[in-house]
Amino acid sequence: MHKNISISQGSRILLTMAAFVVIVAGVREARELLVPFLLSAFIAIIAAPPLFYLQRKKIPAGLALALVIGAVIIAAMLFGVLVGNSIDNFSAQLPFYQERLNGQTQALLAWLADMGISIPQQTASKLMDPAKAMRMAAVGLSSLGGLLTNTFLILLTVIFILLEASSFPTKLGLVLQNPDTGMPRFRSFLDNINHYMAIKSATSALTGILVFLWLWTIGVDYPVLWGTLAFLLNFVPNIGSIIASVPALLLALIQLGVGGALWSLLGYVVINVVMGNLIEPRFMGRGLGISTLVVFISLVFWGWILGPVGMFLSVPLTMMIKISLDSSSETRWIAILLGSEVEKT
Repeated sequence: MHKNISISQGSRILLTMAAFVVIVAGVREARELLVPFLLSAFIAIIAAPPLFYLQRKKIPAGLALALVIGAVIIAAMLFGVLVGNSIDNFSAQLPFYQERLNGQTQALLAWLADMGISIPQQTASKLMDPAKAMRMAAVGLSSLGGLLTNTFLILLTVIFILLEASSFPTKLGLVLQNPDTGMPRFRSFLDNINHYMAIKSATSALTGILVFLWLWTIGVDYPVLWGTLAFLLNFVPNIGSIIASVPALLLALIQLGVGGALWSLLGYVVINVVMGNLIEPRFMGRGLGISTLVVFISLVFWGWILGPVGMFLSVPLTMMIKISLDSSSETRWIAILLGSEVEKT
């Protein structure tokens, strides 16, 4: 005898929340395995459009894949050599930079005391400790450098993802019960993801190059490192550019004094205003933005789950979720709440 069991709306919500907590806990425990895979998927999404472009130009699939993978390997080698050396040198010099920064902080407190503004030492160390920012930058960069040890695994996973990329839509069409409805939705999802990632990657790369050239011209140490950091954190709108500028500005203050730090700050402001408010919105299009509140929450959430790499991947991951929700009429309302703008009809 079958019994009809009805579940109330409140119970459904509780079950959904419980399932969400279990999934998040599992992802956090498995982050050592998931982080290389997510980076592989991130690289594969960026590399897929050039691969498909070469295939449309009648280049054999094997040769096209070899060309794309060769470009990825060359980029990874350059990244490993240039950024890896900079990370090692910066970490080695970190105690010296911290000592200089503490000395400048003490000089600032003494100057404020002469001006009649007395700040207790204990209070000052809690309110402003620039050395902490340097330590946080070193920890984040060290974790980034630690990923270089997984380069072979990441590249191998990228190769397998790209090998399956061309046949996956066909397989999905055979699995779906209603391919006439599901496939257009899936293609729209992929097109939006590729469009977002292509534009964001291009603007982030240009941002990193401009930051590198500006700091190199001024004479700040490790401009390649700070350009790479600007490239990575540019995937996090608004907040990322601020986080990326802090260690470079502190280093400019230590090296070049207040004048050099101000010139560095000017460069960061001009570059990010032009890229974020003029160039990127022109090519990104409407509906592919995320509200500032969601950006901050996703930064904290993915950073807590996946570590420093999660902060870098936070907005791309949230953006994929938003595009996926927007592809269905039943969940589009959630995508609207996550968005940065309201389209009037």
